[in-house]
Amino acid sequence: MSKAQDPFYIVKEEIQESIDKLQSSFHQWERILPDTGEQVHLTKELLANCESIEWQVDELNKTIDVAARDPSWYGIDDRELESRRRWTTTARTQVGDVKKSVVARKENGNSTSAMRRELMKLPISHQSDRSYQYGAEDNDDFIASESDRQMLLIKQQDEELDELSASVERIGGVGLTIHEELLAQEKIIDDLGFEIDSTTNRLDFVQKKVAMVMKKASAKGQIMMILFLLVLFIILFILVFLT
Repeated sequence: MSKAQDPFYIVKEEIQESIDKLQSSFHQWERILPDTGEQVHLTKELLANCESIEWQVDELNKTIDVAARDPSWYGIDDRELESRRRWTTTARTQVGDVKKSVVARKENGNSTSAMRRELMKLPISHQSDRSYQYGAEDNDDFIASESDRQMLLIKQQDEELDELSASVERIGGVGLTIHEELLAQEKIIDDLGFEIDSTTNRLDFVQKKVAMVMKKASAKGQIMMILFLLVLFIILFILVFLT
């Protein structure tokens, strides 16, 4: 069986990738300042990955022990078995080194935090006057700095609210102007519609009168009447639409 088809080498490659990622995360963890949120999160992640990889290596080592009972059945020899055992030992060592370093730093961090808490619990009488004075000055400076920062934030928020209020007022003014323009245009349209209706009624009236006259007049009189009505229509058209 070729290495590409051997389940051992498939699992070995996956475990090796996990170990490489673990070591990369470990190097990143070493550069992070202690007692920070990122450091605590990455510590938990590293320890969990170490436990997972160790379990995978143990399971892979069990398969080596099974194959060692009858190597010929699995198509391997003693040299191959020894090579596989060396790799699992090396992998376990790499993971163990990372785990020991992480645990050691975690315990040191806990000890430092505990010592800091114990020092904070000491009575004031056990501290020197100079340390107390420096501590009080540092606290005063910190309080003053925080107060200035809060005031600056409040001032910035007030300025932003003022700008927002001015923008709202401008938008409201534009909206009111648009509303007034729409009302004016609506009135113009209504007036135009009224004039059109009035003109239409007049034309209907004139047409009816023309029809009555045409019935009563002679041919010559009809022509004269048509010319007269045409002139009258032109005059009315000019008076209504061009004035």
